[in-house]
Amino acid sequence: MKKGLGRGLDSLLKVYDDEVDVKKEDKPSQNVTQFEMRHGDVQKIRMDKIYPNPNQPRKNFDKDSLNELAESIRIHGLIQPIIVNKMPDGYMIIAGERRFKAAKIAGLDEIDAIVKNYNEKQVAEISIIENLQREDLNPVELAKGIKRLMEEFGLTQEKVAERLSMSRPSVTNTVRILTLYPEVLELVEKGKISFGHAKILVVVTDYASQLALAKKVAKDKLTVRDLEREVEAVLGKSKKKKIAQMASSELQEFINNLQRKLGTKVSLIGNDKKGRIYIDYYSQDDLDRIYDIMFR
Repeated sequence: MKKGLGRGLDSLLKVYDDEVDVKKEDKPSQNVTQFEMRHGDVQKIRMDKIYPNPNQPRKNFDKDSLNELAESIRIHGLIQPIIVNKMPDGYMIIAGERRFKAAKIAGLDEIDAIVKNYNEKQVAEISIIENLQREDLNPVELAKGIKRLMEEFGLTQEKVAERLSMSRPSVTNTVRILTLYPEVLELVEKGKISFGHAKILVVVTDYASQLALAKKVAKDKLTVRDLEREVEAVLGKSKKKKIAQMASSELQEFINNLQRKLGTKVSLIGNDKKGRIYIDYYSQDDLDRIYDIMFR
C-alpha cells in the first residue's frame, strides 16, 4: 500500500527549494553562502548546535534499532546527512532525528547536515510527510496523517497524492478507512485485519454487521476474497430489510421534494417512525452550494 512513498519527502523539499529559487531571483544581492545553504550543500555542524523539532509527530524510537544504527555509524560513518532548518538559536532537525540520535550514541561531535531556510508551516508539513514515510506505520496511522495534511494545511487529495507520490485513488481509499467504527479501526491498528479487508468493510455501514465481519476476519483468517463474499451476503440481506421497512408515500414525497430543492441525490433508510436521511455531495463547491440552500 505504501509503495512509492520513498520519493515523497524529496519531492516536497524540491517544491520548497523551488519557492526559494523564486525568492532568490527577486533578491539578487543575496550572498553565495545563503544560496548554497538553500540549495542543500552538505555542511559539518556541531552536535550541540542541533536540536529536535518539538512538534515532530514521531516521539518514540526503538532503543535496539538506535544502537544498531549507532554501531553502523561508528564503522561506516553517516551515509545520509540529516536535514536541518537554520534558527536564531541553532539548527532544528527537519528530517533525520533517528540518525541524529544514533550519531550521539556513536559519540560524534559533529554531523553532516543539509541546511534549509523554511518557514514554520513548511517545517510542520515536512515533518508529517517524513513521519508518513516510515515503513512501520499501520494503515490507520497513515490515514490519520493524510487527513491531518488535508485539514491543517488545506491540501486536496490530489496535492496529498503528489506530495506522497501516491495515486489519487490510494489516498482516497486510505482516508476512507477512518469511517470504520472505532472497534474495527482498533483491529486494523493491531494488524488483526489488513488494509485490504478494511477497504471492503467500509461499505458495510451497519455497526453490528461491520464489527461481526471484522471479528470473523481476525478469528478465521479470512482472505480478502472471502470477506468480499461475506459482505455481498450481508448487503443482500440489508437490501431486503430496507424493502420491508419502506416509508409511507407521504415520507417518500418529502424525500423527492428535498431532492429537487437541493439538486442532488437524497436517500432514506427507515420508515415513518425511525430512520436516516442521506444527502449526497460530490465536491467542496457542491457542499457549499447545499449549505447555502439550507441555511442562508
